[in-house]
Amino acid sequence: MSSDSDATYESAGINVDRAGRALNRITERLGQTWPTGGGFGSVVLPWGYFANIVDLGGTGLAITTDGVGSKVLIAQMMDRYDTIGIDCVAMNVNDLLCVGAKPVSMVEYIGVQDPHPDVLDAISIGLCDGAKQADVSIPGGEISQLPEVITGYKVGYGFDLVGMAVGTVSLDRVIVGQDLCEGDAIVGIESNGIHSNGLTLARNVLFEQTNHTVESQPATLSRILGEELLRPTHIYVREVMDILANGIPVKAMIHITGDGFLNLARVKAKVGFRIDCLPDMMPIFSLIQKEGAITDEEMFTVFNMGIGFCIIVGERDVDRVVSVVQDHGKRASRIGTVIPDEQRRVFIAPHGLVGEGKQFSKN
Repeated sequence: MSSDSDATYESAGINVDRAGRALNRITERLGQTWPTGGGFGSVVLPWGYFANIVDLGGTGLAITTDGVGSKVLIAQMMDRYDTIGIDCVAMNVNDLLCVGAKPVSMVEYIGVQDPHPDVLDAISIGLCDGAKQADVSIPGGEISQLPEVITGYKVGYGFDLVGMAVGTVSLDRVIVGQDLCEGDAIVGIESNGIHSNGLTLARNVLFEQTNHTVESQPATLSRILGEELLRPTHIYVREVMDILANGIPVKAMIHITGDGFLNLARVKAKVGFRIDCLPDMMPIFSLIQKEGAITDEEMFTVFNMGIGFCIIVGERDVDRVVSVVQDHGKRASRIGTVIPDEQRRVFIAPHGLVGEGKQFSKN
């Protein structure tokens, strides 16, 4: 298939460049609210990290917010709502980990087209499951009825699910990749499939460009498409907390979400990254790429490609990190190396890709 017909995130309706320009304007304005002079209430980090930190008199309050995106449409298509809450918890607590914080608590916002009690109860099942996995509480939240605002795949069943989570971290133990240096090792922890990013492109390819439905089971998948796409995002809290508790000197942690491995560049140090060894491509990603004739560049820009979280440590600590992760029932391996590069590029050596900013291209 020619490049003119290749599926892309933009052709599916997501304009990353336009969103980036809008974000720059928002952050410039919101930065005017930050207290000056340091001390209690001051904001510790600049924009751009997975979470920020507020100084509460020597204790850092880490704070972040995120939602599950268009994965809510898959839940509606399947008429199954008991796992989407896990994704909401995961997207927030995994981001808190990336600044070295211990997640403590989370509140959720559910905007609904119509407050179906059974649907809301099912969503709460997933929220509770995710909270247990992350060892956090959910002390409150908000349900808002917005029939003129919220739409969905099924009339009357539209909803949006967003969370805001907090954690704590000593201000002298904040981890944002400030000490990365050449030769440090990138340990990748497996994802559980598509997680909660790239669903717009996945839906466009699998349900609009082809004759698949959520009940379809392509030969390469072990479950129907709807179940595969609904697999909840992995929560990495317990293994990361164990790694930190064991005194392993972690230099950076990166949640591989939208923008894929380009998220590696969201560290403080001006370094580059070379990915040398990736796990075999998961069947869901192979299927999306084949059905949509999607380039490697686009796949690695949009999807996690099988790695949901990265931990960067010195070479001598790789085996310890891998061992702790395996003790928690997940697979991990050394996938790459930190390299000198003030342009902060990400090289995916097995596919001949170089990533800079918001896009991968052929090297």
